[in-house]
Amino acid sequence: MTRNPATEDPNLEAATDAPEQAQATEGGIEAQIAALQNERDDLKDKLLRTLAEMENLRRRTEREIADAKAYAATSFARDMLGSSDNLRRALESVPDAARDAADATLKALYDGVELTERELLKTLERHGVRKIDPLGEKFDPHLHQAMFEAPDPATPKGMVSKVVQVGYKIGERVLRPALVGISAGGPKAEQGGDKPTSH
Repeated sequence: MTRNPATEDPNLEAATDAPEQAQATEGGIEAQIAALQNERDDLKDKLLRTLAEMENLRRRTEREIADAKAYAATSFARDMLGSSDNLRRALESVPDAARDAADATLKALYDGVELTERELLKTLERHGVRKIDPLGEKFDPHLHQAMFEAPDPATPKGMVSKVVQVGYKIGERVLRPALVGISAGGPKAEQGGDKPTSH
């Protein structure tokens, strides 16, 4: 059996394995680099998502704080509307003739109730509560509650012809819809432009 001195030389063996090891090492490094790049991209994506979520949370919190400030008095204001209605009823119950009479006591009482109502409405307005008095306006189901529909020749169809009870808004929300009567007929609402005349 012949011996091949080339195969027995350990230096020669190491020299022939070196390119394979270098390729294996390069392949391992490239795999590590690719894995690190994937991890970096994944972490960057998570960071961007977290930043976006934090920004959304910040905006939502600001909106909730603004709403809380704007609508904090909602329950209290709703409870005060009954008092405002009662003051108005008291004023409307006094006939015009009695108001104009020489009875100074009744006149002073009437003026005091009117002043109290005015002050209450101003206070509500300072807290963002505004009156909805839609007489003569187009019926809006978001702001008004229809109580009845009646013919009214002086008011176009679909318009508010009578306000049974005024409504109120706080900010952009309806605190209480206005209770209204709607016109069922009469002249049609005027539309821009005259009809052309035929020759």
